[in-house]
Amino acid sequence: MDAATTEEQEEFRRTLRAQLRGGPRPEEGGADPGSEWRRLAERAGLAGAALPAAYGGGGGGPVALAVACEESGRTLRPSPLFATAVLTAPLLLALGTEPQREALLPRCAAGELTCATAVPAGRLGTALALTGPNGGDWAGGGRAGGVQARKVPGGPGRSPADGGRWLLYGEAARVPDGHTAGLLLVAAHTGGFARSRTRLFLVRAEAPGLRRSALPTAPGERPCARLELRQVEGELLGAEEAGPVGGRSPERAALAAVGAAAAAALAAETAGAADAVLCRAAARVRDGGAPAGDGARVAELHAAVRAVRAAAYAAAGSAEPGAGALALAQALQTQRAVAAQVAPPGDDGAVYARRAAGDELLLGPVHRLRERAAEEAGLFATGERGRTGPPEGSAAAVAGAR
Repeated sequence: MDAATTEEQEEFRRTLRAQLRGGPRPEEGGADPGSEWRRLAERAGLAGAALPAAYGGGGGGPVALAVACEESGRTLRPSPLFATAVLTAPLLLALGTEPQREALLPRCAAGELTCATAVPAGRLGTALALTGPNGGDWAGGGRAGGVQARKVPGGPGRSPADGGRWLLYGEAARVPDGHTAGLLLVAAHTGGFARSRTRLFLVRAEAPGLRRSALPTAPGERPCARLELRQVEGELLGAEEAGPVGGRSPERAALAAVGAAAAAALAAETAGAADAVLCRAAARVRDGGAPAGDGARVAELHAAVRAVRAAAYAAAGSAEPGAGALALAQALQTQRAVAAQVAPPGDDGAVYARRAAGDELLLGPVHRLRERAAEEAGLFATGERGRTGPPEGSAAAVAGAR
Protein backbone atom coordinates (compact mmCIF):
# COMPACT_ATOMS: atom_id res chain seq x y z
CA MET A 1 0.00 0.00 0.00
CA ASP A 2 1.21 3.51 -0.79
CA ALA A 3 2.32 5.43 2.32
CA ALA A 4 0.22 8.43 1.23
CA THR A 5 -3.04 6.50 0.94
CA THR A 6 -5.22 4.10 2.90
CA GLU A 7 -6.19 0.59 1.88
CA GLU A 8 -9.65 1.88 0.93
CA GLN A 9 -8.14 4.51 -1.33
CA GLU A 10 -5.88 1.93 -2.96
CA GLU A 11 -8.90 -0.28 -3.61
CA PHE A 12 -10.57 2.72 -5.20
CA ARG A 13 -7.45 3.16 -7.36
CA ARG A 14 -7.53 -0.47 -8.50
CA THR A 15 -11.23 -0.29 -9.33
CA LEU A 16 -10.86 2.95 -11.24
CA ARG A 17 -7.79 1.75 -13.16
CA ALA A 18 -9.65 -1.40 -14.19
CA GLN A 19 -12.56 0.68 -15.48
CA LEU A 20 -10.27 3.05 -17.36
CA ARG A 21 -8.15 0.31 -18.91
CA GLY A 22 -8.83 -0.42 -22.57
CA GLY A 23 -10.53 2.90 -23.33
CA PRO A 24 -9.67 5.14 -26.28
CA ARG A 25 -6.30 6.85 -26.32
CA PRO A 26 -6.43 10.65 -25.86
CA GLU A 27 -5.57 11.39 -29.49
CA GLU A 28 -8.31 9.07 -30.78
CA GLY A 29 -11.35 10.71 -29.23
CA GLY A 30 -13.83 8.16 -27.96
CA ALA A 31 -17.19 7.71 -26.33
CA ASP A 32 -19.42 10.56 -25.27
CA PRO A 33 -17.82 12.08 -22.14
CA GLY A 34 -21.21 12.39 -20.44
CA SER A 35 -22.10 8.70 -20.72
CA GLU A 36 -18.55 7.71 -19.80
CA TRP A 37 -18.72 9.94 -16.72
CA ARG A 38 -21.97 8.32 -15.56
CA ARG A 39 -20.50 4.85 -16.12
CA LEU A 40 -17.40 5.65 -14.05
CA ALA A 41 -19.53 7.24 -11.33
CA GLU A 42 -21.68 4.11 -11.09
CA ARG A 43 -18.97 1.47 -11.32
CA ALA A 44 -15.99 3.16 -9.69
CA GLY A 45 -17.44 5.98 -7.60
CA LEU A 46 -15.34 8.51 -9.49
CA ALA A 47 -17.72 11.47 -9.41
CA GLY A 48 -18.26 11.49 -5.65
CA ALA A 49 -14.96 10.13 -4.39
CA ALA A 50 -14.20 13.20 -2.27
CA LEU A 51 -17.75 14.13 -1.22
CA PRO A 52 -19.13 13.21 2.22
CA ALA A 53 -21.17 10.03 2.47
CA ALA A 54 -24.16 12.12 3.63
CA TYR A 55 -24.45 13.44 0.06
CA GLY A 56 -23.84 10.13 -1.69
CA GLY A 57 -20.06 10.40 -1.92
CA GLY A 58 -17.24 8.12 -0.91
CA GLY A 59 -15.96 10.40 1.88
CA GLY A 60 -12.35 10.13 0.73
CA GLY A 61 -11.55 13.84 0.84
CA PRO A 62 -8.67 15.52 -1.03
CA VAL A 63 -6.43 12.43 -1.08
CA ALA A 64 -9.12 10.35 -2.82
CA LEU A 65 -9.50 13.19 -5.29
CA ALA A 66 -5.75 13.07 -5.96
CA VAL A 67 -6.00 9.32 -6.58
CA ALA A 68 -8.86 9.87 -9.02
CA CYS A 69 -6.96 12.57 -10.87
CA GLU A 70 -3.72 10.57 -11.05
CA GLU A 71 -5.44 7.57 -12.62
CA SER A 72 -7.49 9.72 -14.98
CA GLY A 73 -4.34 11.59 -15.98
CA ARG A 74 -2.84 8.39 -17.37
CA THR A 75 -5.40 8.41 -20.19
CA LEU A 76 -6.35 12.12 -20.49
CA ARG A 77 -9.76 11.06 -21.71
CA PRO A 78 -12.25 13.96 -21.81
CA SER A 79 -13.97 14.02 -18.44
CA PRO A 80 -15.85 16.46 -16.19
CA LEU A 81 -13.62 15.39 -13.28
CA PHE A 82 -11.67 18.64 -12.98
CA ALA A 83 -14.58 21.02 -13.58
CA THR A 84 -17.17 19.12 -11.53
CA ALA A 85 -15.42 17.17 -8.76
CA VAL A 86 -12.25 19.23 -8.26
CA LEU A 87 -13.59 22.78 -8.60
CA THR A 88 -17.35 23.12 -8.36
CA ALA A 89 -18.59 20.41 -5.99
CA PRO A 90 -16.23 21.49 -3.16
CA LEU A 91 -17.49 25.07 -3.52
CA LEU A 92 -21.10 23.87 -3.37
CA LEU A 93 -20.21 21.94 -0.22
CA ALA A 94 -18.37 24.84 1.41
CA LEU A 95 -20.77 27.67 0.61
CA GLY A 96 -24.18 26.21 -0.22
CA THR A 97 -27.15 26.24 2.09
CA GLU A 98 -28.31 22.84 3.27
CA PRO A 99 -31.21 22.78 0.77
CA GLN A 100 -28.76 23.63 -2.04
CA ARG A 101 -26.37 20.88 -0.97
CA GLU A 102 -29.14 18.29 -0.69
CA ALA A 103 -30.50 19.21 -4.11
CA LEU A 104 -27.19 19.27 -5.99
CA LEU A 105 -24.45 17.19 -4.36
CA PRO A 106 -26.11 13.75 -4.56
CA ARG A 107 -26.70 14.34 -8.28
CA CYS A 108 -23.04 15.30 -8.69
CA ALA A 109 -21.92 12.16 -6.83
CA ALA A 110 -24.12 9.97 -9.02
CA GLY A 111 -22.72 11.48 -12.22
CA GLU A 112 -26.14 12.84 -13.17
CA LEU A 113 -25.12 16.50 -12.93
CA THR A 114 -21.95 18.03 -14.31
CA CYS A 115 -20.83 21.49 -13.26
CA ALA A 116 -18.41 24.23 -14.24
CA THR A 117 -16.98 27.24 -12.41
CA ALA A 118 -16.87 30.44 -14.46
CA VAL A 119 -14.44 33.22 -13.58
CA PRO A 120 -14.29 36.41 -15.70
CA ALA A 121 -11.26 37.26 -17.85
CA GLY A 122 -9.77 33.79 -17.48
CA ARG A 123 -8.44 34.67 -14.00
CA LEU A 124 -9.11 31.32 -12.38
CA GLY A 125 -5.64 31.14 -10.83
CA THR A 126 -6.19 34.48 -9.11
CA ALA A 127 -9.69 33.55 -7.92
CA LEU A 128 -8.29 30.38 -6.33
CA ALA A 129 -5.46 32.36 -4.68
CA LEU A 130 -2.85 30.30 -6.54
CA THR A 131 -1.05 33.15 -8.32
CA GLY A 132 -1.89 36.05 -6.03
CA PRO A 133 -4.31 37.24 -3.33
CA ASN A 134 -7.94 36.72 -4.31
CA GLY A 135 -9.24 39.83 -2.59
CA GLY A 136 -9.00 42.13 -5.61
CA ASP A 137 -11.36 43.02 -8.43
CA TRP A 138 -10.85 39.86 -10.53
CA ALA A 139 -14.63 39.45 -10.97
CA GLY A 140 -14.95 42.83 -12.66
CA GLY A 141 -14.79 45.33 -9.86
CA GLY A 142 -17.86 47.13 -11.17
CA ARG A 143 -16.23 47.80 -14.54
CA ALA A 144 -16.64 46.37 -18.00
CA GLY A 145 -14.98 43.09 -18.83
CA GLY A 146 -16.24 41.09 -15.86
CA VAL A 147 -19.58 39.76 -14.68
CA GLN A 148 -21.91 42.02 -12.72
CA ALA A 149 -24.87 40.90 -10.61
CA ARG A 150 -27.71 43.14 -9.51
CA LYS A 151 -30.85 42.43 -7.59
CA VAL A 152 -34.20 43.47 -9.05
CA PRO A 153 -37.59 43.25 -7.36
CA GLY A 154 -40.19 40.63 -8.18
CA GLY A 155 -40.22 38.76 -11.44
CA PRO A 156 -42.45 36.30 -13.31
CA GLY A 157 -44.57 34.40 -10.83
CA ARG A 158 -43.12 36.22 -7.84
CA SER A 159 -44.48 38.66 -5.36
CA PRO A 160 -42.59 41.66 -3.95
CA ALA A 161 -42.32 39.71 -0.68
CA ASP A 162 -40.10 37.11 -2.38
CA GLY A 163 -37.16 39.49 -2.05
CA GLY A 164 -36.40 39.91 -5.73
CA ARG A 165 -34.06 38.03 -8.04
CA TRP A 166 -30.47 38.30 -9.19
CA LEU A 167 -29.62 39.10 -12.81
CA LEU A 168 -26.12 38.58 -14.21
CA TYR A 169 -24.53 40.44 -17.11
CA GLY A 170 -21.05 39.98 -18.55
CA GLU A 171 -18.64 37.46 -20.04
CA ALA A 172 -16.26 34.73 -18.92
CA ALA A 173 -13.62 33.05 -21.07
CA ARG A 174 -11.72 29.76 -20.75
CA VAL A 175 -14.33 28.06 -18.57
CA PRO A 176 -13.42 24.34 -18.27
CA ASP A 177 -16.33 22.22 -19.59
CA GLY A 178 -18.45 25.37 -19.65
CA HIS A 179 -20.22 24.37 -22.88
CA THR A 180 -21.44 20.97 -21.64
CA ALA A 181 -22.05 21.44 -17.91
CA GLY A 182 -25.61 21.21 -16.67
CA LEU A 183 -24.96 23.76 -13.93
CA LEU A 184 -22.68 26.81 -13.92
CA LEU A 185 -21.21 28.43 -10.84
CA VAL A 186 -20.54 32.01 -11.90
CA ALA A 187 -18.42 34.50 -9.96
CA ALA A 188 -19.93 37.98 -10.21
CA HIS A 189 -19.31 41.41 -8.73
CA THR A 190 -22.07 42.81 -6.55
CA GLY A 191 -22.64 46.09 -4.76
CA GLY A 192 -21.34 49.59 -5.33
CA PHE A 193 -17.96 51.05 -4.47
CA ALA A 194 -18.56 51.09 -0.72
CA ARG A 195 -20.03 47.57 -0.54
CA SER A 196 -18.15 45.87 -3.33
CA ARG A 197 -18.04 42.09 -3.09
CA THR A 198 -17.63 39.05 -5.29
CA ARG A 199 -20.28 36.36 -4.84
CA LEU A 200 -21.05 33.06 -6.54
CA PHE A 201 -24.28 32.28 -8.38
CA LEU A 202 -25.90 29.10 -9.65
CA VAL A 203 -26.93 29.40 -13.29
CA ARG A 204 -28.84 26.64 -15.08
CA ALA A 205 -27.59 25.60 -18.49
CA GLU A 206 -30.95 26.37 -20.09
CA ALA A 207 -31.30 29.84 -18.52
CA PRO A 208 -32.60 32.50 -20.98
CA GLY A 209 -29.92 34.99 -22.00
CA LEU A 210 -27.04 32.54 -21.56
CA ARG A 211 -24.85 31.81 -24.58
CA ARG A 212 -22.10 29.19 -24.47
CA SER A 213 -19.47 28.72 -27.18
CA ALA A 214 -16.92 25.90 -27.18
CA LEU A 215 -13.37 27.10 -27.80
CA PRO A 216 -11.22 25.25 -30.36
CA THR A 217 -9.15 22.51 -28.74
CA ALA A 218 -6.51 20.08 -29.95
CA PRO A 219 -6.17 16.50 -28.63
CA GLY A 220 -5.02 16.58 -25.03
CA GLU A 221 -6.24 20.09 -24.29
CA ARG A 222 -8.87 20.56 -21.62
CA PRO A 223 -12.22 21.49 -23.24
CA CYS A 224 -13.12 25.11 -22.42
CA ALA A 225 -15.86 27.53 -23.37
CA ARG A 226 -16.70 31.19 -23.56
CA LEU A 227 -19.82 32.34 -21.72
CA GLU A 228 -21.94 35.38 -22.45
CA LEU A 229 -24.58 36.37 -19.92
CA ARG A 230 -27.21 38.92 -20.87
CA GLN A 231 -29.50 39.55 -17.90
CA VAL A 232 -29.36 35.89 -16.92
CA GLU A 233 -31.14 34.92 -13.74
CA GLY A 234 -28.94 33.27 -11.12
CA GLU A 235 -29.45 31.85 -7.66
CA LEU A 236 -27.12 33.10 -4.96
CA LEU A 237 -24.95 30.30 -3.57
CA GLY A 238 -25.25 30.38 0.20
CA ALA A 239 -27.29 32.54 2.53
CA GLU A 240 -28.28 36.03 1.45
CA GLU A 241 -27.12 37.54 4.73
CA ALA A 242 -23.76 35.71 4.90
CA GLY A 243 -21.13 38.28 5.84
CA PRO A 244 -17.35 38.47 6.27
CA VAL A 245 -15.64 36.21 8.80
CA GLY A 246 -12.39 37.49 10.25
CA GLY A 247 -12.22 40.25 7.66
CA ARG A 248 -12.62 37.86 4.70
CA SER A 249 -15.75 37.03 2.78
CA PRO A 250 -16.86 33.37 2.86
CA GLU A 251 -16.39 33.24 -0.91
CA ARG A 252 -12.74 34.30 -0.74
CA ALA A 253 -12.01 31.82 2.04
CA ALA A 254 -13.69 28.94 0.23
CA LEU A 255 -12.03 29.72 -3.11
CA ALA A 256 -8.59 29.78 -1.48
CA ALA A 257 -9.15 26.46 0.29
CA VAL A 258 -10.53 24.83 -2.85
CA GLY A 259 -7.63 26.28 -4.84
CA ALA A 260 -5.06 24.59 -2.62
CA ALA A 261 -6.80 21.21 -2.96
CA ALA A 262 -7.33 21.70 -6.71
CA ALA A 263 -3.63 22.42 -7.25
CA ALA A 264 -2.68 19.22 -5.42
CA ALA A 265 -5.21 17.20 -7.44
CA LEU A 266 -4.00 18.69 -10.71
CA ALA A 267 -0.39 17.95 -9.74
CA ALA A 268 -1.39 14.32 -9.18
CA GLU A 269 -3.13 14.23 -12.56
CA THR A 270 -0.02 15.62 -14.22
CA ALA A 271 2.14 13.04 -12.46
CA GLY A 272 -0.11 10.29 -13.81
CA ALA A 273 0.11 11.72 -17.32
CA ALA A 274 3.90 12.00 -17.18
CA ASP A 275 4.20 8.46 -15.84
CA ALA A 276 2.11 7.16 -18.76
CA VAL A 277 4.55 8.73 -21.24
CA LEU A 278 7.54 7.33 -19.34
CA CYS A 279 6.09 3.81 -19.25
CA ARG A 280 5.87 3.77 -23.04
CA ALA A 281 9.35 5.28 -23.34
CA ALA A 282 10.75 2.60 -21.02
CA ALA A 283 9.08 -0.10 -23.11
CA ARG A 284 10.78 1.27 -26.24
CA VAL A 285 14.16 1.20 -24.48
CA ARG A 286 13.64 -2.43 -23.40
CA ASP A 287 12.58 -3.43 -26.91
CA GLY A 288 15.56 -1.72 -28.51
CA GLY A 289 13.39 0.79 -30.35
CA ALA A 290 14.94 3.89 -28.78
CA PRO A 291 18.41 5.49 -28.92
CA ALA A 292 20.90 4.24 -26.36
CA GLY A 293 20.87 7.51 -24.42
CA ASP A 294 17.13 7.37 -23.80
CA GLY A 295 17.53 4.85 -20.98
CA ALA A 296 19.42 7.30 -18.79
CA ARG A 297 16.96 10.08 -19.53
CA VAL A 298 14.00 7.84 -18.72
CA ALA A 299 15.57 6.87 -15.40
CA GLU A 300 16.28 10.50 -14.49
CA LEU A 301 12.80 11.65 -15.42
CA HIS A 302 11.23 8.73 -13.58
CA ALA A 303 12.83 10.00 -10.36
CA ALA A 304 11.50 13.50 -11.09
CA VAL A 305 7.97 12.19 -11.65
CA ARG A 306 8.08 10.21 -8.39
CA ALA A 307 9.08 13.40 -6.59
CA VAL A 308 6.14 15.23 -8.18
CA ARG A 309 3.77 12.47 -7.11
CA ALA A 310 5.05 12.59 -3.54
CA ALA A 311 4.66 16.38 -3.45
CA ALA A 312 1.10 16.14 -4.81
CA TYR A 313 -0.04 13.66 -2.15
CA ALA A 314 1.73 15.56 0.61
CA ALA A 315 -0.11 18.72 -0.45
CA ALA A 316 -3.44 16.89 -0.67
CA GLY A 317 -3.09 15.47 2.83
CA SER A 318 -2.03 18.61 4.69
CA ALA A 319 -2.64 22.33 5.05
CA GLU A 320 1.03 23.28 4.64
CA PRO A 321 1.20 26.84 3.25
CA GLY A 322 1.77 26.99 -0.50
CA ALA A 323 2.21 23.21 -0.87
CA GLY A 324 -0.45 22.85 -3.54
CA ALA A 325 0.83 25.68 -5.74
CA LEU A 326 4.42 24.46 -5.41
CA ALA A 327 3.49 20.87 -6.27
CA LEU A 328 1.56 22.05 -9.32
CA ALA A 329 4.46 24.19 -10.55
CA GLN A 330 6.85 21.26 -10.15
CA ALA A 331 4.41 18.93 -11.94
CA LEU A 332 3.85 21.18 -14.95
CA GLN A 333 7.56 21.75 -15.46
CA THR A 334 8.34 18.04 -15.17
CA GLN A 335 5.58 17.12 -17.59
CA ARG A 336 7.02 19.45 -20.22
CA ALA A 337 10.45 17.88 -19.75
CA VAL A 338 9.05 14.37 -20.09
CA ALA A 339 7.15 15.18 -23.28
CA ALA A 340 10.11 17.00 -24.82
CA GLN A 341 12.89 14.54 -23.98
CA VAL A 342 11.52 11.02 -24.30
CA ALA A 343 8.44 11.20 -26.54
CA PRO A 344 9.49 10.60 -30.18
CA PRO A 345 7.97 12.60 -33.07
CA GLY A 346 4.50 11.37 -33.91
CA ASP A 347 3.97 9.82 -30.47
CA ASP A 348 1.25 11.05 -28.16
CA GLY A 349 3.80 12.90 -26.02
CA ALA A 350 2.64 16.05 -27.82
CA VAL A 351 -0.86 15.38 -26.46
CA TYR A 352 0.44 15.37 -22.90
CA ALA A 353 2.59 18.43 -23.55
CA ARG A 354 -0.48 20.34 -24.73
CA ARG A 355 -2.33 19.40 -21.54
CA ALA A 356 0.50 20.76 -19.39
CA ALA A 357 0.69 23.97 -21.44
CA GLY A 358 -3.07 24.47 -21.25
CA ASP A 359 -3.15 23.92 -17.49
CA GLU A 360 -0.34 26.42 -17.02
CA LEU A 361 -2.33 28.95 -19.02
CA LEU A 362 -5.41 28.18 -16.93
CA LEU A 363 -3.86 28.27 -13.44
CA GLY A 364 -0.28 29.51 -13.86
CA PRO A 365 2.22 30.57 -15.01
CA VAL A 366 4.72 28.36 -13.22
CA HIS A 367 6.86 31.21 -11.91
CA ARG A 368 3.82 32.88 -10.35
CA LEU A 369 2.76 29.61 -8.70
CA ARG A 370 6.19 29.40 -7.11
CA GLU A 371 6.22 33.03 -6.04
CA ARG A 372 2.80 32.65 -4.47
CA ALA A 373 3.88 29.50 -2.64
CA ALA A 374 6.81 31.43 -1.16
CA GLU A 375 4.46 34.22 -0.11
CA GLU A 376 2.04 31.80 1.53
CA ALA A 377 4.86 30.10 3.39
CA GLY A 378 5.83 33.49 4.83
CA LEU A 379 9.32 33.54 3.32
CA PHE A 380 9.03 37.22 2.41
CA ALA A 381 7.47 40.31 3.96
CA THR A 382 3.87 40.75 2.82
CA GLY A 383 3.71 44.53 2.65
CA GLU A 384 3.61 45.69 6.26
CA ARG A 385 6.94 46.58 7.85
CA GLY A 386 8.19 43.65 9.88
CA ARG A 387 5.25 41.45 9.06
CA THR A 388 5.74 37.88 7.83
CA GLY A 389 3.46 34.90 7.44
CA PRO A 390 0.74 33.87 5.04
CA PRO A 391 -1.05 36.71 3.25
CA GLU A 392 -4.66 37.50 4.02
CA GLY A 393 -7.02 35.46 1.90
CA SER A 394 -4.46 32.73 1.20
CA ALA A 395 -5.20 29.06 1.72
CA ALA A 396 -2.76 29.03 4.61
CA ALA A 397 -4.44 31.97 6.31
CA VAL A 398 -7.83 30.33 5.85
CA ALA A 399 -6.58 27.08 7.37
CA GLY A 400 -5.02 28.94 10.30
CA ALA A 401 -8.25 30.78 11.03
CA ARG A 402 -10.20 27.55 11.44
